[in-house]
Amino acid sequence: MKRVLMVAFHFPPQRGSSGIQRTLQFVRNLPALGWEPLVLSAAARAYEDTGNDQLGAIPSGTHVRRAFALDTARHLAFGGRYLGWMALPDRWISWLFGAVPAGMAMVRSKRPEVLWSTYPIATAHLIGLVLHRLTGLPWIADLRDPMVDTVHPVGRMKRATALWIERQTLLHCTRAVCTTAGAARSYRTRYPDVPESRLCVIENGYDEVNFTDAGTPSSRAPGAPLVLLHSGIVYPLERDPACFFEALAALRSDGKIGPHMLRVVLRAPVMEAHVRDLIARYTIADMVEIAPPLPYREALHEMLSADALLVLQAANCNDQVPAKLYEYLRAARPILALTDAAGDTAATLRAAGIDSIAALDSTASIMDALPRFLDQIIAGQAPIAAPQVARRYERRSQAMQLARLFDDVTQAAQGGATQPEKSAKAP
Repeated sequence: MKRVLMVAFHFPPQRGSSGIQRTLQFVRNLPALGWEPLVLSAAARAYEDTGNDQLGAIPSGTHVRRAFALDTARHLAFGGRYLGWMALPDRWISWLFGAVPAGMAMVRSKRPEVLWSTYPIATAHLIGLVLHRLTGLPWIADLRDPMVDTVHPVGRMKRATALWIERQTLLHCTRAVCTTAGAARSYRTRYPDVPESRLCVIENGYDEVNFTDAGTPSSRAPGAPLVLLHSGIVYPLERDPACFFEALAALRSDGKIGPHMLRVVLRAPVMEAHVRDLIARYTIADMVEIAPPLPYREALHEMLSADALLVLQAANCNDQVPAKLYEYLRAARPILALTDAAGDTAATLRAAGIDSIAALDSTASIMDALPRFLDQIIAGQAPIAAPQVARRYERRSQAMQLARLFDDVTQAAQGGATQPEKSAKAP
């Protein structure tokens, strides 16, 4: 059994990020493909939200080391304030100082053949970079989405630091993995000096076992309003529901919808203050509910039971696809996507046969699409992803791509031939 050292901040008992599932499911599936995962994560105190509901999903016997890490905002602030440089590139930069010696100890004792680090915590790639330079082991950088875009990160110092880490990662990693073709194109445009073969795509997905464990969907009570569910974080810039809420208020004023007909549930939006302000501004508290987090399988059960599922994705994220979307497709429920028709999210939905798409930043577009979408649900005619389409995104296939990538880079490191363009899906 070959070994891979996996540097991942988001890992159980951390809760509240769909990004956990990518690493967790790779850990579950790689052993059957000849690779033993060694996980280097952060101490639980670094997480804002923890829970035991997914600890049981870590396969028995998996070597997990949780290195020293603090959250600058919670552990190093005075009076709720801290100096900006103390959170560069992110609030968990202290993890670097615990993870590098812990990672070196793991390399010496466990002898992994390859390193892997994963975003969206940039410090993970710093750890991967340092371990790569110290050990010479091949390094796969799981970039997922672009580290820098038109609006993220905010602040001159943060952007400069993120750009530096992004460039160092692309220059020094053995392979860089994106989750969408758009992200890969973006990196190729921004870094034309990086060999094209270094970038490849392994999409996000879902794990069938989790859906099996989620149980049988619940039925809506007779006469109850339709439930439109958004599961996950609502970002003020990337997933701002302002126009959606304005459309709800206007449609209710026109008599086209009301609380007797529709209930919108925002499950674990995290940015609650922003969402509550918008709900108050448009006086739609009787139609929109902010719901607390649920254990993962309960959240999947809710997804399976909802009348419809809601996607929020701004045009500044056109090179990204929300990880939650693949679970939505597997749930086989109607999906309303408020996103740019030219982005990768819309393209993924259209490829699945779903065309209920409206622009997130256009109240008029949403007012036109929402009543038609609700009518389709009531008539039982709303399009859903066919099972054979959803199965394309089952995590086992992504794990197979990653295992092939590991095989390629280790063969190359040992002097064998490699064909990087066959390691993963070509963008």
